[in-house]
Amino acid sequence: MKTSVASPKRVRFGVYEVDLRSSELRKQGRKVKLQEQPFRILAVLLEQRGEVVTREELRKRLWSDDTFVDFDHSLNTAIMRLRESLGDSSDNPRFIETLPRHGYRFIAPAEEIAAEPGEQPTGEQANVEPIEVVETPQLAATFAAPTSPTLPETLGPSKDRHLSLQRLLWLAGLLTLVSILIVLVLRQTRNTREAVAASNAVKSVVVLPFENLSGDKDQQYFTDGMTDELIAHLAKVRSLRVISRTYAMEYKGTHKTLLEIARDLNVDAVVEGTVLRSGDRVRITAELVQVATDRHLWAETYQSQVGDILTLQSQVASAIVNEIRINLTPEEQQQLASARPVSTEGYEDYLKGRFYWNKRSEEGLNKAIEYFQLATQKDPHSALAFAGLADCYSIIGSAIVGTVPSRDVAAKARSAALQALTLDSSLAEAHTSLATVRFNYDWDWAGAANGFRRSIELNPSYATAYQRYSLYLTALGRTQESLTQMNRARDLDPLSISMNFSLGWRLYMGRKYDQAIEQLRNTLDMDPNFTLPRMILGETYAQKREYPQAIAELQKAVEISHDSPPMLGALGNAYGLAGMKPEAEKVLAQLTEQSKKQYVSPFYIAIIYAGLHDNSQALDWLEKAYSDRSNAIIFLKVDPALDGLRSEPRFQDLLRRLALGESANT
Repeated sequence: MKTSVASPKRVRFGVYEVDLRSSELRKQGRKVKLQEQPFRILAVLLEQRGEVVTREELRKRLWSDDTFVDFDHSLNTAIMRLRESLGDSSDNPRFIETLPRHGYRFIAPAEEIAAEPGEQPTGEQANVEPIEVVETPQLAATFAAPTSPTLPETLGPSKDRHLSLQRLLWLAGLLTLVSILIVLVLRQTRNTREAVAASNAVKSVVVLPFENLSGDKDQQYFTDGMTDELIAHLAKVRSLRVISRTYAMEYKGTHKTLLEIARDLNVDAVVEGTVLRSGDRVRITAELVQVATDRHLWAETYQSQVGDILTLQSQVASAIVNEIRINLTPEEQQQLASARPVSTEGYEDYLKGRFYWNKRSEEGLNKAIEYFQLATQKDPHSALAFAGLADCYSIIGSAIVGTVPSRDVAAKARSAALQALTLDSSLAEAHTSLATVRFNYDWDWAGAANGFRRSIELNPSYATAYQRYSLYLTALGRTQESLTQMNRARDLDPLSISMNFSLGWRLYMGRKYDQAIEQLRNTLDMDPNFTLPRMILGETYAQKREYPQAIAELQKAVEISHDSPPMLGALGNAYGLAGMKPEAEKVLAQLTEQSKKQYVSPFYIAIIYAGLHDNSQALDWLEKAYSDRSNAIIFLKVDPALDGLRSEPRFQDLLRRLALGESANT
């Protein structure tokens, strides 16, 4: 018989029951944990079940006008937690239907339950409905105590006792069998749960680009910086595979679902969030979604002064690691927990420096140096800013850029890297920076190798450490080891144009020309105006004696780079190899004229003479490059452009003086 409801205090739907007096949700009599805001949303939806409740109505019901909150994100998070507690899904809703950009509707059948007269609920028992058992004859027969069959009167007491003993033994055996079955079932259940837990364990994660809520596009560098730093924090955990920044940034503004992104990247979980900057205050809201189960494992909002931003980032990273239950080593725990106050202005300059560093262009490097210098002046304790400065100085004086003499930047790069390590010896970026200085400028092979390995040990997800270590191995002629390290770097950062170019360059140096051409072509598909892969592609064609293709690629590289010395040197070499002496000599004259206005490494003139088969002049200019400590000279052992000089005694003497690989702890 249906009970009339005078004043509903409980609502039941499916296996759930809501007590509106005590703000409790129960599932089959057991209390389900549900926070205040999700419960209030559920109460509103139940109150208007079957009707659409708009997002604006929920905002007015749940948040006052003077509440400082990111309403959209807060509402989305509350709905997410409510669905999780109900075992519901937005894709296939059983209880709560989403009307995109409009509101929500409770769609399940529900019945209101009034309290019985005189009911006085208290404590944990206050919300547990009594279970009414209606006993039918069949039910009574099923659960009735077993009775003995009627015995004939003629059976004596001994036979009666004998039958009772048999019955007891039978019951004991039955109980033993049931106990064994229960143990087996429990063990299987436990094993199944452990297997499911293992299969659902989070071992890989991508941090999607955080959304800038400030409304100021000029603050985008700050939001991107928050994404970068969270990736860097999580990457310190060795047992967690963290997708690189470059790959993650490809999904900026994407309309793909989290499931689609996770499948693309082959990850177990996704981190997404927002950044709101207002003056000197910043608020980060982040959430972690386990894709396999479509569960929101964690969501939280953090606020702080910009000066405490490093602490805030550490808190977010630690919360994520704790939620996915990864066992940290003591060193990893210390790295995640370590944070210190930073200068607000200095930190902003650091983020701007990284923004320009990521462009990997000569102009970008110069802008990055400017901002990193400002950051170190405003915050002399910023290890990250000093490491960034060291990186810029290390690259801008290298062979591949070649616009600044090594002697002008080596000391600056070394000083910045050492200062970064003094401030934070656990910073992988700083170890990589110093190892790069030792490799590019000091020619300290053992020190470079140890530094690269230490960086990888500290942060196994830091792709740049593998990339630079690979270059070191290339210079030593250890081609296969170099390619192994370079492929690891590219796996960590597969969409990075720098990583893809570097792989093509290693293949060229290893004389795997066909593979190099394919890789460099793929890199140019990513950015046709990136001159470095076009230069190496032209050099590869030249080594295959496919001179028309080589010259076409190198002419285009010279044009795009506005006559940069590395591109001109490669073009002059190709002209010489192709027997086009006048053209090669014209490039020589152009480089000579350029050297009166800017730095031109003697190495670029040397390879033109090598292409012209003028070995004497080529060796003279290589000696000058050695005296200049030009970074390009360290590839003397493997550079295909110098193959025609290898039998020369002066060339062998240069190799001996370089002592490539000697005393290296490899």
